[in-house]
Amino acid sequence: MIQYSRPDGQIVNAYLAEPANPSNAPAIVVIQEWWGLNEQIKGVADQLAKAGYRALVPDLYRGQLALEANEAEHLMQGLNFGDAAGQDIRGAVQYLKKMGSPKVAVTGFCMGGALTVLSACNVPELDATVVWYGYPPLEFVNPKAITKPMLAHWALHDDAFAISGVDQLENMLNDAGAPIEFYRYDAKHAFANEEADARNLPYLKYHGEAATLAWERTMSFLKAQLSA
Repeated sequence: MIQYSRPDGQIVNAYLAEPANPSNAPAIVVIQEWWGLNEQIKGVADQLAKAGYRALVPDLYRGQLALEANEAEHLMQGLNFGDAAGQDIRGAVQYLKKMGSPKVAVTGFCMGGALTVLSACNVPELDATVVWYGYPPLEFVNPKAITKPMLAHWALHDDAFAISGVDQLENMLNDAGAPIEFYRYDAKHAFANEEADARNLPYLKYHGEAATLAWERTMSFLKAQLSA
């Protein structure tokens, strides 16, 4: 765990995973699902570090974790999304660039996906975004502010983030000329979370085939966008 400063000077705790050769390594800010900074999301950062990226996971819930869906919903509802995107996540991107990472992407899952969309609008220092099955209320999205490449993965059978909203978001961004790649998968929400089935919630389902394809696309995208 490390600490970094937000643009307003507040301190944020975060999990940092370093690659084998951290010198001038490109970096990725990884945004949690609504469960918090748990071992699963740390594992995502670890995998990105093994692929050669410096990966940083901000502790948006300030040390709190959810084990049940009602706890997660309570924590998520208590989160100021604008503050998280414009301060916590922006500060994380700035921190990574100060560490020497020439390019920094933001990626997030579920709630983190929604925050990644907001970050694309509110963090001018980022170089790319990868969204996983999550979007904010569309009235908070400024399509003209999204000028950096965005890759997004969506679940066709998502009971948490309706695919109709994805269609609206895609149309908004295309109309604004935003550089986006949207992919849809025949899967449920959280299809790339290997712990989804253990939650015993009917709207969550891990889908190995979809997860593998989405990660292959993600790694190709990151290599293309973050290479020096």
